[in-house]
Amino acid sequence: MKTITAALDYSPSYPLEQILPAETVPEDVLFLDIETTGLTPRNSSLYLIGCVYYSGEHWQYIQWLAENYDEELQVLTAFFEFLNGFRFLIHYNGNRFDLPYLEEKASQYSMPYSFEKMNGVDIYRRIKPYRDLLGLPDLKQKTVEEFLGLERTDPYTGGELISRYHDFVCERDPALMEDLLLHNADDLKGMVSVVSMLAYPDLFLKPIRVMKVHANYYNELNKKLSQEIILKLRFVSPLPKPISFRALGCYFSAEGIDGSLKVPLYEEELKYFYSNYHDYYYLPAEDMAMHKAIAGFVDKEHRVQATPANCYTRKHSLYLPQWEVLFTPFFKREYKSKELFFELTDEFKKSRSGFNMYAEHILSSMYAHQND
Repeated sequence: MKTITAALDYSPSYPLEQILPAETVPEDVLFLDIETTGLTPRNSSLYLIGCVYYSGEHWQYIQWLAENYDEELQVLTAFFEFLNGFRFLIHYNGNRFDLPYLEEKASQYSMPYSFEKMNGVDIYRRIKPYRDLLGLPDLKQKTVEEFLGLERTDPYTGGELISRYHDFVCERDPALMEDLLLHNADDLKGMVSVVSMLAYPDLFLKPIRVMKVHANYYNELNKKLSQEIILKLRFVSPLPKPISFRALGCYFSAEGIDGSLKVPLYEEELKYFYSNYHDYYYLPAEDMAMHKAIAGFVDKEHRVQATPANCYTRKHSLYLPQWEVLFTPFFKREYKSKELFFELTDEFKKSRSGFNMYAEHILSSMYAHQND
């Protein structure tokens, strides 16, 4: 078995504290990638395990290479002994392949090892729901690396390396060994960069701070003068590449840790519908509902029993849209309208927490609409 260690000349740009459990530090983190001669543990060989870890104030990687088929057990043993010093795993699609493969191999050798007690994150699984939003044709690690503008030295796929490993076992050609090690090293280095993709799920899963809000007037295509509010945002994780999209009449754009949301602002008369319509009369002349405790004094010819559709009061004000009842009271244009609004009051204008909640609501609603 051959063991290789080397230093990395860069660090993850993603703030790992966003995914690490409490009281966990970078020294507890292990990036993992394996190379095998097939997908099924019982019908293939594990020939290389590579890891990236933090030690001595910098990141470095270690690789264990089986120089022949009989050294598979040595590789496994060296890795699991090394694993004892770590608490958190980061991998790419490891939940589906790397971890089950290693556990099955350990079982074959009656080794008492598993990943049950380890925390971790599968980058592939975390970013999978956002593939279409990011415009990715697939979620292969190389595809994500290309999205980030990363370049690899290794020219081979994992499948192409299988025959080269078999050739290496027979020929012991140093050039073949370098190909095997280089491919795994590029996978590891790529993973350290690809972890920055977790910033995109964080847009929808982590708190957002609204730094500034202001109103804006603009002309629509029909030259109608319309209003909008612009929310300047700050994120907990820097985005590796800018992103923008439109949905629900809103526009979102972001770069780094800063973003912007444009949301339509409506100045019009809307209706607030009372739910307990049995307790109200509708007054046709005033086009409004009034509680029976008061409307009981109105002449009977000027009142009718309210129904769900006419049990409302009307109010002219400034309104913002919402796509579920986040803020109350909520207003509608008509009873059967699906669009919901809340009033932009002077009190709300001063509420930083309210705007923070609203920004998160808008983003999650836009994302849900994109995936309907």
